[in-house]
Amino acid sequence: MVIDRTKGQVEAQISEAIIKFEKEYMGRGPMEAKTYIIKDMVFVRLKGVLTPAEKQLAKSAEGADLIKRTRVQLLEGAKFLLENIISDITACQVKSLHTDISTKTGERIIIFTLDRNLEDKFKTEQTKEK
Repeated sequence: MVIDRTKGQVEAQISEAIIKFEKEYMGRGPMEAKTYIIKDMVFVRLKGVLTPAEKQLAKSAEGADLIKRTRVQLLEGAKFLLENIISDITACQVKSLHTDISTKTGERIIIFTLDRNLEDKFKTEQTKEK
């Protein structure tokens, strides 16, 4: 249960966990990560995820497509790990995971949909404190 933490603390914890995952699983972490909890969704925005080699590859359409396909394949292989990270932090089950990467900006977004509205949980907890 997410009783003892604020929404901001949970968002920060998710960002830290995703950065750690990216470093350990992908071999390189993003320059910046920001997480937003919106109703039954967790939206993670990662900046600076492309390696120098990927930046060079992204200069051609074929290279950009190769990067996207490779990154999607890598994330698909780690989907279970990511879903567990989110479930452990939020105490919610992950219903689905969606992701995309921009080869122009070097940003990746990951969206998790959850089995319930997590944002409501924080509102009720704040009300109880008053």
